[in-house]
Amino acid sequence: MAGPLKSGKVKSEVSLSKKKFAIIVAEWNEEITEALYEGAVAGLTANGVKKGHIIRKNVPGTFELSLGALWMGEKKDIDAVICLGCVIQGETPHFDYICQGVAYGVTEAALKTRKPVIFGVLTTLNKQQALDRAGGKYGNKGEEAALTAIGMLNF
Repeated sequence: MAGPLKSGKVKSEVSLSKKKFAIIVAEWNEEITEALYEGAVAGLTANGVKKGHIIRKNVPGTFELSLGALWMGEKKDIDAVICLGCVIQGETPHFDYICQGVAYGVTEAALKTRKPVIFGVLTTLNKQQALDRAGGKYGNKGEEAALTAIGMLNF
């Protein structure tokens, strides 16, 4: 069963005041992805990242996160990329193809750019499960993605 990870401040061995983060947000399932974005920004700013060092870019859907992450990760001034999206299972195998493709693509973007590219994509069976993980009873996975990005910068 899902449970919230620690939220709020994390121990950082590097100064985050000069680090720049790109957050790529899928516009599909906007109610969910906006909540994830708010959680990610809260997680970053609570740990000393300046709001002006958080660059938001939108993509039409979750599948497009990979290319957006690659493009932003290739920028010299970006230190980490956070990908936020939500895929809710329907009646066709489309769900499986999207989830597999974006998971592979986000990993590829990280390997090609040699920067943290964080998979903050909810893959749920229904909308309620997504809401529960976007600020609901299981916390905010957007915030957790931000804390993961910080953790990887400490690696």
